Parts: sequence; structure tokens; C-alpha cells
Amino acid sequence: MQDKYNLTREQNIFIAKRNIVDYIWKSANLEGIGVTYPETQAIYDGGVVNGLTVDKIIAINNLKYAWQFILENEDIEYDYNALCHIHKLVADKLVLDQELGRIRTTPVNIGGTKWKPQFPIESQIKEELKNLLNQPEKTKTEIAIEIMLSVMRRQMFIDGNKRVAMLFANKIMLDNGCGIITIAQDDQETFYEKLIKYYESGNMQDLKEWIYDHCIDGIDLNNN
Repeated sequence: MQDKYNLTREQNIFIAKRNIVDYIWKSANLEGIGVTYPETQAIYDGGVVNGLTVDKIIAINNLKYAWQFILENEDIEYDYNALCHIHKLVADKLVLDQELGRIRTTPVNIGGTKWKPQFPIESQIKEELKNLLNQPEKTKTEIAIEIMLSVMRRQMFIDGNKRVAMLFANKIMLDNGCGIITIAQDDQETFYEKLIKYYESGNMQDLKEWIYDHCIDGIDLNNN
């Protein structure tokens, strides 16, 4: 699985900033936060949007702040603490304060399946992250996708797991000039079908390949 893009970090950030509202809009809808693109743009710009719940407005602003964090902080380690910090940004004012940036201690149900994730264990998460990052035979793109899917299946947090997982993976993608992982509206139904199969089986290969083929955005600026 080769890197689709070979950008500098600066080039990758340029692309991300140019499309940031689109990425936020798609990410929000991926987790059932029903907002339109114009509404997302207005919230991002600090405008007033009538007819939306307070939670939806907070969720979009939180995604904005989380994106700013991964864009502006190059030296952040790809570790458990970074996952927890991203959750604090994504879930602020949407979950109880004692649940922000902390692994969940209550069971969760996954829509569309009877499969239930085990309770997350900090030491296991840290070890899994370490092992996934330490794969010199694999490209950064493949590692980022694997980490994203692993975090999603772990269901570390009480809410916002897909947003956290994708932002964390995109931090790796950005830092290494590999483009951006983003799931288009038209692809979200297929994504969920494959995600449920992955949750139930624990085998990510089909979903990993599909994300690689359909969900990486970028421009090869070096050839322009």
C-alpha cells in the first residue's frame, strides 16, 4: 500500500486549510450530526445559524478547534495522551466533564450490530499504538488507516470515537505529507456497512483497502 501523495507538511497543510470546512462537514455527518455545508461554513466563520440545536453548533466548533490543533502542532507525539487531548477538544461541552479525555467506564451499544466492544484498557491501547506505529515495512498512509480503524473499534470514549480516530490519523497523514483521510457523503453508507463487518470480525483488511481506494484526498503539487 503505497503513499498516494508525497507532499511536504506545508503543502499538505495548505490543502487541508483550503478544504477545512468540507472535511468538518463530512466528519460531522459521519457521526450523525446533521448539518448542511452552508451551515457548517457559517458556524466555522462565527456566524449565527438559526434552526440548529446548540449541540450541533458546539460539535462543529469543536471540530474546528481540533483541526486547528493538529494543523498547528507539528511536534505532538502519536500517543495515548494525544488521543485523549483530541477527545477533550472534540467532546467539550457535549459529554460530562469527568468523561472528557478519559477512557469510558460504561458499556456502549453500536448501531446496526449486536457486537459490543470490550471495556478499553489504557495499557492495551498504549501497546497497540506502539505496535502499529512500529511497522517499518508499511507506509505512513497504511499505518494511519490501521490506527484510525483500531481506535474506532476500541471505542475508547463515551462519544466521538470516529471523529477522534480520524483526526489522530490525519495528524499522521499531515505530518508525513500523505494527504487527508475524508469520507464523502455518497460513500458513508458503504463505509458503515464495511465498518460493521470489521467490528464484528476484527478483520480490517477489506475496509482498509476501501478507504485507501476511495477516501484519501490530496493534490500532487510537485507535478504541477
